[in-house]
Amino acid sequence: MSEGYAFSTRFRVRYAEIDGQKVVFNSRYLEYADVAATEFWDWTGIADALGDVWRHTEFHVRKAEVDYLRPFVWGDTVEARVRIARIGGSSLTMAMELAHGGTGAVHATIMMVSVNVHLPTGRPVPIPDAIRGFLERL
Repeated sequence: MSEGYAFSTRFRVRYAEIDGQKVVFNSRYLEYADVAATEFWDWTGIADALGDVWRHTEFHVRKAEVDYLRPFVWGDTVEARVRIARIGGSSLTMAMELAHGGTGAVHATIMMVSVNVHLPTGRPVPIPDAIRGFLERL
């Protein structure tokens, strides 16, 4: 695993994810990021540790940047690595690597900025101290 990444998850490229050139559609990389982020949050144990504080916090993706380095093809195993790169006042940035599960070669990097929002207003709100402290300890 790359330095700085304590978490990773693996999955295989499915036939429905490839295009006519037999490589993974560009849009699927963000779906892979979503799978990786979901698995990352489960791995952290934050829901059990913080209960309602976590369940009433809503992070929405504000910006996602993908650097496509080489394509995945049907049948490849993807190893998605995730870490928190930055914690801001109301946002956090997740860094991800999508690597080939067999060779370890990085095929894409993703930086995803999410903002903590107040659902009734849709406005950014500060990250609660309990969540900030939990994330800093990761």
